[in-house]
Amino acid sequence: MAMLARSTARNGAVVTSGRRATSVVVKATEWYGPNRPQWLGPFSDGGPSYLKGEFPGDYGWDTAGLSADPETFASYRVTETIHARWAMLGALGCVIPELDQSGSPQPVWFKAGAQLFADGGLDYLGQASLIHAQSGVAIVVCQVILMGGAEAYRSNGAGPLGKGLDPVHPGEAFDPLGLADDPDTFAELKVKEIKNGRLAMFSMLGFYVQAIVTGEGPIANWKAHIADPVGSNAFNYAQKFTPQ
Repeated sequence: MAMLARSTARNGAVVTSGRRATSVVVKATEWYGPNRPQWLGPFSDGGPSYLKGEFPGDYGWDTAGLSADPETFASYRVTETIHARWAMLGALGCVIPELDQSGSPQPVWFKAGAQLFADGGLDYLGQASLIHAQSGVAIVVCQVILMGGAEAYRSNGAGPLGKGLDPVHPGEAFDPLGLADDPDTFAELKVKEIKNGRLAMFSMLGFYVQAIVTGEGPIANWKAHIADPVGSNAFNYAQKFTPQ
């Protein structure tokens, strides 16, 4: 007899039952549960007892015991996810000015903000028709209102777009494409998000260091390294480090 398909999430692993009662497919176990990949691969000892693979990005590594307390662990998960999202946006924003030269020449990312104080103000993406900013006060006020309001709604789980929403993955109006409608897909996307976010946070750290050491942006550094891998690399810069 045909049965309505349904999906149930259990401890991060998603169990999907289809038309036949005997057909039970367990998905998303690759990144969740006791058999998930761990930080030392086959040499891992299983990790701390409180890291059970229930959450995305749990590789069983917490040598400092920072997540031993459940409330602290929950707080760190939220903090990491928010920082990861900002880092992904920031890394993209650091690269775009060097790639987009469709309008007027764009400065390197750490000098882009200085355009606000130049004659003519700051044109986003070099296009005055997009956002033409000339007032630092106006930008600060807009950021405080828009970003502060959004953060308040997020942390409180209530706002114009819904109430009782998850502070990290609110869904509903914040998921217009319905990417999280399927629990199995949602579980996988959360893993992809945190993995890419962690990479972006390291990338941002690298961008900061590159800017201090070379005085150039990531694309310029990459081009220099491709042109001369031996002469343009971190080792050579470390030998003759002079902040730019």
